[in-house]
Amino acid sequence: MHNILRILLSLTLAGIGLTILLAKKILTLPFGHIQVAIPIFIFTIFAQAFIMFYFIGVSRFVKNILDILKNGKELNELFDEAPADLLPYTKKIEQFNTQAENYKRQTIPWIILSLILGMLAFLLGGAHDTGMVAKYIHSGVVYGFTTSLLIGSYWQWANLGKTNFLLRNVKTLFSLPDKQM
Repeated sequence: MHNILRILLSLTLAGIGLTILLAKKILTLPFGHIQVAIPIFIFTIFAQAFIMFYFIGVSRFVKNILDILKNGKELNELFDEAPADLLPYTKKIEQFNTQAENYKRQTIPWIILSLILGMLAFLLGGAHDTGMVAKYIHSGVVYGFTTSLLIGSYWQWANLGKTNFLLRNVKTLFSLPDKQM
């Protein structure tokens, strides 16, 4: 799954790059940057939402396992035969839970900031097109959006790999199949 999300992230960055190149007139195509910006930003929203919910889902998955281990109920969901001592499992899952929460906290604020700045850039682009806002205001917000998206993409890329590794360790610990979550 993390590879699919990395592909979506790469396509997002390529699309935003294409839009900026068209806007700066570095690249010329039969259509302008406005015609490209609309579908690219819709795709950006889609991709960023998928990535955000992946981190939320993995964090919730690990938290649910920790809750099962701590309250001792429904252990049959994790074990065929529950061991007498759950402490080693609980300690390991507490570490995984902390890691999953950190990955989520490092990623989601950048996603939200990027989406907010992207929406503002999109709206200010329309306002500039109608003559209500100066070009430098729209451009400045676009630069802010691009910067936040690049920083966020770094964290997303790095943490997607780490989260995938964490998820595999959790599944291995309880002998869960790879395709099950």
